[in-house]
Amino acid sequence: MTGRMRTKDKILDVAEGLFAEHGFNDTSLRAITSKANVNLASVNYHFGDKKTLIRAVIDRYLEAFMPALLEELQQLNKNDGYTMEQVFCTIKQPLLALNGVRPHGASRFMSLLGRGYTDVQGHLRWFITTRYAEVLSLFTESVSKANPDLTPETLFWRLHFTLGTCVFTTASSQALAEIAYNDFDHKVNSEAIINQLIPYLAAGVAAK
Repeated sequence: MTGRMRTKDKILDVAEGLFAEHGFNDTSLRAITSKANVNLASVNYHFGDKKTLIRAVIDRYLEAFMPALLEELQQLNKNDGYTMEQVFCTIKQPLLALNGVRPHGASRFMSLLGRGYTDVQGHLRWFITTRYAEVLSLFTESVSKANPDLTPETLFWRLHFTLGTCVFTTASSQALAEIAYNDFDHKVNSEAIINQLIPYLAAGVAAK
């Protein structure tokens, strides 16, 4: 790896940690450069501006997650009929696989995704919905096929409620696992938590 690539990855790693912990709005480029021990010119050289850096941080996960999700959805749609729960099951393995991209990748990815909404990062939502339009459209179409009675407006709200639930649960998975162990003496991992989450989400989206 060249020195320039090491510097770029170092900036990404530091920015990711600070964004996840403090949010996009409350993390300055000065804080990133200070912790990464680089100058502002390095950030400008590799990313141009803060918005581009934010997109680059989350796109490290999206580049792995979205193609895997697309493959799962395409496989699902080879069948004539499927349930809402089966639709949400397509997310499971692509999400868990992010733990191989970065340490605690699944929870970190969902935390960053949640920050994109709570910090009102419109440019990030635009980036995701345009760059990965095919995957997002197929997921929405699959949900509609599983429950054709949902109106577009109802579907909009329920998918956003779903996103909020996923963000909170996945980003807090370590804390939830500790609480479950203390309260029920039952050890759970990320996969077990997602298995609990999927039927809940499916029932909520399909609710009459």
